[in-house]
Amino acid sequence: MSQPKAGFTAIILSAQRAGRVDPLATAHGLSHKCLVPVGGAPLIAHVAAALSATPGCRRIIIVVEPAMFGALRVLLQDGPPPVDFVAAADNLADSVFAATDGIEGPIVVTTADNVLLRPHAVRRMVETLGRGADVAIAMATQAAVLGAHPEGQRRFYRFRDDAYSNCNLYAFAGRRAVTAAESFRSGGQFAKKPLRLVAAAGLANVALMLLGRLSLAGALARIGRRFRLRIEPVILPDGACAIDVDNERTWKVASTLLEAREKGTRPGARTMARVIEAAA
Repeated sequence: MSQPKAGFTAIILSAQRAGRVDPLATAHGLSHKCLVPVGGAPLIAHVAAALSATPGCRRIIIVVEPAMFGALRVLLQDGPPPVDFVAAADNLADSVFAATDGIEGPIVVTTADNVLLRPHAVRRMVETLGRGADVAIAMATQAAVLGAHPEGQRRFYRFRDDAYSNCNLYAFAGRRAVTAAESFRSGGQFAKKPLRLVAAAGLANVALMLLGRLSLAGALARIGRRFRLRIEPVILPDGACAIDVDNERTWKVASTLLEAREKGTRPGARTMARVIEAAA
């Protein structure tokens, strides 16, 4: 792959949900999930490392409660690239709007629990913008996700062409394209909250998707017309990119996969069986 011609700004959404203490953070005796250790480092450190290692990353912005600025500044230091902080808003959409204020050029958005993120995935997002997309959304097929780990994900979006999982990785061509983040208002977990999908995509589009009439690309094209934006899927071959750390089960899965990456191997059958049994 060629190096992206234009640099990009990366945003890591790291705040707690309003009024909720994350159970995984509590289990580890910590205030925030982004600080929970996995694979020898806090969750957010893995994400920041992947972004920093991506050619063209010119700045990382951490969106989190102001009380966390100091601790995360010590943890992540100040680059390169430089790391800045923006106070989280009440919902994801407003947090993204606040973080992108005044930014010019490509923007990549991800979450602090996306610990299996890799630079090649980020590069593909930026390259998709370079080919004319206003918004890029990273997805992985069900086969790829389950191939990475059979307990990695349990929910998939089914389309005419395949079933997919969201990778919590988005790219925007600029500030105007961030209007598509309106989809994330009140949260973006469409599989858990179907009404959010209706609000973002429109009832007719959701009906066509549920009937299996639309491919993933076709569905995003229809949604894009609602926002007057060109929205394209980026299908990542590494299904691990769709496995974020949401709970104790996925924390164990991520631990196994990070250990395997460090050793340069795939998890063995016995190890996989132990993880599945422990996560059950």
